[in-house]
Amino acid sequence: MLSLATRLRSLDDESLRLAIVARSVPATGIRDFFDLAESLLDPASVQAALAHLDRATLAALAVAGELAGGLAAADPATPGPTIAELADRLTVLAGASVAEADVAARAAELHRLMLACVSDGRLAPYDAVSAQLQRWSADGLPSATELAAAPQPAPLPPASENDIRFADRLATERAFTAVSAIAELVTELAREPARELSRGGLGLPDSKRLGLVMAVDLEIVAPLVATAARAGLIAQSNGHWLGTEAGEAWMLEGTTRRWAALARAWHDALPADVRTLLARRPSFSWGAGLHAFVSWLYPAGGDAIDARVREFTRDAELIGVMAHHMTSPAGVALLAGDLDAAAALMGRSLPAEVGAVYLQHDLSIVAPGPLAPSIDARLRGLADVESRELASSYRITAASVSRALAAGETADSLLDFLRAVSLSGIPQPVEYLIRESSDRYGRVRVGSAHAPGSPTQSYVRSDDAALLGTIAVDQTFAPLALVRDTENRLTSRIPVETVFWALTDARYPVAAEDSDGEIVHLRRHQLARVQPVVVTDPAAALVEKLRAGDGGEVMAGDAWLARQLDTAIKGKQTVTVSIAMPGGVVVDYLLEPASVGGGRFRARDRRADIERTLPLSSIISITPVG
Repeated sequence: MLSLATRLRSLDDESLRLAIVARSVPATGIRDFFDLAESLLDPASVQAALAHLDRATLAALAVAGELAGGLAAADPATPGPTIAELADRLTVLAGASVAEADVAARAAELHRLMLACVSDGRLAPYDAVSAQLQRWSADGLPSATELAAAPQPAPLPPASENDIRFADRLATERAFTAVSAIAELVTELAREPARELSRGGLGLPDSKRLGLVMAVDLEIVAPLVATAARAGLIAQSNGHWLGTEAGEAWMLEGTTRRWAALARAWHDALPADVRTLLARRPSFSWGAGLHAFVSWLYPAGGDAIDARVREFTRDAELIGVMAHHMTSPAGVALLAGDLDAAAALMGRSLPAEVGAVYLQHDLSIVAPGPLAPSIDARLRGLADVESRELASSYRITAASVSRALAAGETADSLLDFLRAVSLSGIPQPVEYLIRESSDRYGRVRVGSAHAPGSPTQSYVRSDDAALLGTIAVDQTFAPLALVRDTENRLTSRIPVETVFWALTDARYPVAAEDSDGEIVHLRRHQLARVQPVVVTDPAAALVEKLRAGDGGEVMAGDAWLARQLDTAIKGKQTVTVSIAMPGGVVVDYLLEPASVGGGRFRARDRRADIERTLPLSSIISITPVG
């Protein structure tokens, strides 16, 4: 422990912080560098670090530990084998050449993770790490020889050209389906948020609603929600899922750029070990061999690494990074870190976008292919989506036209837009519906009536007394508790937005107005604001705490002596303590330590059978007895 504590203390602040992060050291309970070293060498901490190492790195560590033991027996001053000696031994065990450069790279990783120390070209695992590896056989894990010598599972057969083409087509279909479904998800959450349950996940009613809108099976809803959230397109706010500003901007992007955003978020979220694993064999069909290969490559990973691989491969299949148990061509580029190349490959396979539609006399709109996002977004404001496939269809209704008018459109702006995109002109029923809806729009007005001391918050007014009377007796609005104020006005204790959208949903020709009677356009649901969370870095805070409590070499030496004595006290262990006496004489006492404090320690002298109190500053060494 002393050598690791000394090494930690010598690191600069950033290197020390990175070491703490790499090993996921909890900040609680760490008072000094000896506590930190003890935490890093704790068997549970060591095992957690080993679980993330691949087989070749574990083999280098285990074999280095065995060689170090033999070298120490011959010469205690030799800390461990050289990189060349280790490579030679690994070559013998594996029955195949192991390059020194590869061993050096793995030694550097072990050094970074504080599992071993590389010095003067030698790799020396810490004793606690070697001891943990030696206990592996009792837990059914491989020994050093087995780590180095066990051959990997039978190689997976290379994919044929037909398999690659099939996987590419399937990946493209899945990519398009995922992008389309998530577009529907973002749109639907802008219309009506979905509640997140207190125990996590969506409730069944919301899941069914979203699955219907997205045209996907119920079990696919949650993974797609997670995919959209990972890309920042939706977020939680006050216990509900809503769209975000990023989601609105994404909706205006082309299909290829939409897919690239999902793929980037998936890749950025990949744990390093999973990314390495998936990128290792991009041209092979994994099939059932994936589990066997994961177990072989990460022998200490257990179910955790397998579960992580399953989660990310599931999402990879969902968005077209993988298909038919094989990484797609776009996925290969993505795992290589080239998102632009991945997007270009996917873009060449995705169906081309179109910029025109057919308007029908029955008020339907048919798109002959995937619409350009800007056209699709505007059509959604004017019409309801009926089907979402390669050729989508929409339907114009009085309610959908009113929705567009409430968002700021006019009859002329809507008709001008339709003329620009229609391949079949504007059928007379379409124009009539838009004009008629525009004429009716605003016959009912909703505004704020809030005044200090008054419970009234909103009003509903109309010059059409009969229409206002219909609203007053409509049982749909019973929760609004509408009260007739004058012949042409109703009031409510409910806020303006709630009253307005209740009337809109009931298909009344309602508009919101300000205090001057000017029409204003309300947004049904606010966007979820994804604010950057300022979180104190616990690793940086721990580094600051360690530096603040570090009193220099002398105090560090006293702390180490005190820790050794504390260990002896807890274990009721007898120790030989060498004390420097005046005149340079060194005296060895056989002591049973009782307490430590104030720079002194109290102990029972086993030989003289008396109690002694000695200064820590006089101690030269402490050696356990027996």
